[in-house]
Amino acid sequence: MASVRLDEIVARFGGELIGDGSRLIVQVATLERAGPENISFLAHPKYLGRLKSTLAGAVILSRQAASNCPVDRIVCDQPYAYFARVAQWLNPVSHETSGHHPAATIASELPASASIAAGAFVGKGCLIGEAVEIGPGCAIGEGVSIGAGSRLHANVSVYAGCVIGRRAIIHSGAVIGADGFGFAREQDGSWLKIPQIGRVVIGDDVEIGANTTIDRGALDDTVIEDGVKLDNQIQVGHNVRIGAHSALAGCVGIAGSASIGRRCTVGGGAVILGHIALADDVNISAATLVAKSITQAGTYTAAIPFLDHAGWLKNFSHLRHLDSLADKIRALEAQVARLSELEQKS
Repeated sequence: MASVRLDEIVARFGGELIGDGSRLIVQVATLERAGPENISFLAHPKYLGRLKSTLAGAVILSRQAASNCPVDRIVCDQPYAYFARVAQWLNPVSHETSGHHPAATIASELPASASIAAGAFVGKGCLIGEAVEIGPGCAIGEGVSIGAGSRLHANVSVYAGCVIGRRAIIHSGAVIGADGFGFAREQDGSWLKIPQIGRVVIGDDVEIGANTTIDRGALDDTVIEDGVKLDNQIQVGHNVRIGAHSALAGCVGIAGSASIGRRCTVGGGAVILGHIALADDVNISAATLVAKSITQAGTYTAAIPFLDHAGWLKNFSHLRHLDSLADKIRALEAQVARLSELEQKS
């Protein structure tokens, strides 16, 4: 898209225009780097200082911040979501031309509108929807179902029997449906593999980041509900369920049979242990270890802020003696109680 007028943006997405509706916008940009042909946004009050010096042609912001804006503006209730819609409009996704590359290996009947790139493999009995895009080097196992409009970037692996809904976006290196970590211990200490016979079932409008892995269920399915967004390098164990419209940041680890509710968020590097459940609308801060179920909506944090090494050693040395310190405190409390009792008698 070459350029759009501000009043065209408002006509498409709503909001209130304050300023010159004929101003042409070419691209989105940050407040610091924007120029006269860019549109930016302000979604958090801590960036208000940057608003006063911006050179942007226009800014998307809330009514509370509108009076501080020195340039044309669009006033709306949710500036960040509005900005996302404008950014999508100005930066449409380029789609591959439909067709099946002669260097692809295809063992299923596919619609003519599907795009299968060089080096891709599609196994027997697959159900591939209209306008699906399968990138170079992808491996799609037997009996896989992929809904209409989904896009798999290069080198995605989908194991046999898994189900992917409509309009999914799966980034390079993701692995869907590998065996879960299921083993039984023998008397001699060796491990006996438990066949993983469930599937991975992914809903509509799900996005899965690069090198994220989602294990198939041991008996029942691993389920990713509609609208879930998974960042890069996330591990989802077998039989996990992630509720609709939840979003998980990079390097989160979820152990087997955990259940995450709807509209939850999980910060980067957090770990959720197996066989526990998170209620709807739970927000887990980055690097938090979730070791028990959470039954109430809210924000939960267990991260310890970093210290310089010397300070950490000093504090950890105190932690090692917490038990003995607790014993001393109990002894002192008993002594104070006895002295108080003697004082009252006297």
